[in-house]
Amino acid sequence: MNLPNKLTVFRMVLIPVFLLLMLLQMGSVVIAGTRLPINQGLAAIVFIVAALTDFLDGQIARRQHLITNFGKFADPLADKLLVLTALIMLIGPTTNRVPAWIAAVIVCRELAVTGLRLIIVENNGQVVAAAWPGKIKTFFEMIAVVILLLNNVIFNNIGVPAGTICLYIALIAAIYSGIDYFVKNRSVFADSF
Repeated sequence: MNLPNKLTVFRMVLIPVFLLLMLLQMGSVVIAGTRLPINQGLAAIVFIVAALTDFLDGQIARRQHLITNFGKFADPLADKLLVLTALIMLIGPTTNRVPAWIAAVIVCRELAVTGLRLIIVENNGQVVAAAWPGKIKTFFEMIAVVILLLNNVIFNNIGVPAGTICLYIALIAAIYSGIDYFVKNRSVFADSF
């Protein structure tokens, strides 16, 4: 297994660590006048490390020509699992920072695109790498999650709900990239029926 694929697997391993931290109760600290639960601060650190592995594995794979079918499939899957876990945990009663309907739209998009990718593999025997609209979506999802996990601590003084703004940008990007993915691969449906 090459280094980019190891980073992808490591990102998947960090997901249960992140989940466990989100479930723990550890008290809170006050930073810049905002109360931040310690577990969410630690979860944010784990999420950031996981997000950085997403950036690194792609850079290394492209620069060193280590792109594999496993990486094409597992990298976006790891991203989806990480982001969806975070969004779902941010819906909960202890955080309540992500509207459930936004998470539902993003979950539906992810399931639909993953299903389409599986059909493409089945029909064509090839794994389709993530496209740029999906990468932009993932970037804004990850930024939104970090800001929301930190409870806007870093951005508290600028007067705008930065996490919410990034979340809505991610939502728009998710809808656009989902439509783009289906439009570009519409021939799959003609071949499937």
